[in-house]
Amino acid sequence: MNTSATLPDLPFIRVEKNGDVLLDVHVVPNAAKTQAVGLYGEAGQMALRLRLQAPPVDGKANQALMKWLAVCLGIPQQAVTLARGETSRRKQLRVQASAASQATWDELLEVTGGPAP
Repeated sequence: MNTSATLPDLPFIRVEKNGDVLLDVHVVPNAAKTQAVGLYGEAGQMALRLRLQAPPVDGKANQALMKWLAVCLGIPQQAVTLARGETSRRKQLRVQASAASQATWDELLEVTGGPAP
């Protein structure tokens, strides 16, 4: 299975050798509603900027983040895990290869304005 062929070319997405997909995310907790609002960072270190309604208490923001991504991509929630950044605003999420190949990436493309040049 060639996961990279189904993925959009976005600066915050990388594919690992085993086919898992890593997404870099910059989280702003305690927002009025949960929504992706664009890109954050400098070239080479871009992340998806996401406002989360959940507070950063007892892992609630991390759980809300993983649930939001799973719903956004249309994949099972257990296919999304937190790879890095448990207590940081900068996080890295892992999407299992099998789920990534079936995911719908359209919503992330809309938020970021399409593929990066």
